Amino acid sequence: MPRAERERQMLDAAVRVFGERGYRAASMDDIAELAGVSKPLVYLYLNSKEDLFTACIRREAAALVAAVRAGVRTDVPADQQLWDGLTAFFAHTAERPDGWAVLHSQARSGGDPFVAKVGAMREEIVAFVTSLIAKAAREAHEDPGPAEREITGLAQALVGAAEALAGWANTSSVPAKEAATTMMNFAWSGLGNLMDGRRWSAQR
Repeated sequence: MPRAERERQMLDAAVRVFGERGYRAASMDDIAELAGVSKPLVYLYLNSKEDLFTACIRREAAALVAAVRAGVRTDVPADQQLWDGLTAFFAHTAERPDGWAVLHSQARSGGDPFVAKVGAMREEIVAFVTSLIAKAAREAHEDPGPAEREITGLAQALVGAAEALAGWANTSSVPAKEAATTMMNFAWSGLGNLMDGRRWSAQR
């Protein structure tokens, strides 16, 4: 078997084991058995358990970002682009629940090196959502509209809500489009008011 195919097979097995059991509880024996190879071969290809988990994070993060970007049409309004991105996000996390578990929960419990790697992926998605909100602001206002800091905060909040919703959607067998619709109803209605200049403020 070619090296790349063998490595993919090992990573598939590792993502499944790490996703189900977490970094600390997963064993290289279990991963090797599921992959149908010897444990020494796993070490030969991927060096250590830490390196193997890191490789899983990198692969799953790259696949998620690529899926979201590929799902977005660039010739439609910003709200449709966000809908596309959310639908692609929820579809991908539903199709690869173990990969999502590795990124969203298991990596965060594995320690600082893993958290940093997932954080880089998350910031890429936040930057992408920030650009969509900024585009919507430009379309809605001739003046500058919301400040850059406010737009970034909105993107952080939206991504955090989508991450939480993905976990619920996967455990509740909620279809991707239904989850995306929930997210749009939760987020875009408020964003739409903001773009129209209707802001909420605390009563004094």
